[in-house]
Order: sequence, then structure tokens, then C-alpha cells
Amino acid sequence: MSTEAESGKAGALFEDFLKEQGTYEETTEQAVKRVLAFQLAAAMEEQHISKVEMARRLETSRSQLDRLLDPSNDGVTLAVLARAARVVGRSIKLELQ
Repeated sequence: MSTEAESGKAGALFEDFLKEQGTYEETTEQAVKRVLAFQLAAAMEEQHISKVEMARRLETSRSQLDRLLDPSNDGVTLAVLARAARVVGRSIKLELQ
């Protein structure tokens, strides 16, 4: 079996495990938030945008920005994430599956 096929099989087994545990949706949401926070921080770094400057551009406080960038904070709305993405010249792409 190829490495890619093995990886796909392992992923499917892990998804099945999470579903059996009843944590699939929550785990997926947390993973998406972590990826978005990481990508936003990376875009800020690439563009040499400090947290103070990013907060100013978003017209918010530094502590609010810290919450936005905190991958474990699940209280961030999609609208805030989309606005932050626009500030760094990006967009968020979501799709229903």
C-alpha cells in the first residue's frame, strides 16, 4: 500500500474514532480555527504587521486581537475572521460538504 493510501486510511480511521467518541464536529471546528489563526498570524508576519498595527487596522484592542489569534478561543465569529483576512489581503473560503 502506498504512503498516500496509508495516510488516507489512517485519516478515515481517526475520523471514525472521533465520530464514535461523539467529538468529531467539535474537533473539526477547533482544527479549522487553529488553522485560520495560524494562517492569519503567518500573513501578519509575512507583511511585517505588528499586533499593535493589526489591532489598529481592525479598529479593535490588542487584547481582542490576541483572542482572535488564540487557536483555542472558539468565540470568534466568522465575520471577525473574514474582516481580519481582508486586512491582510486574504479571504476565507468555506464550503458545505
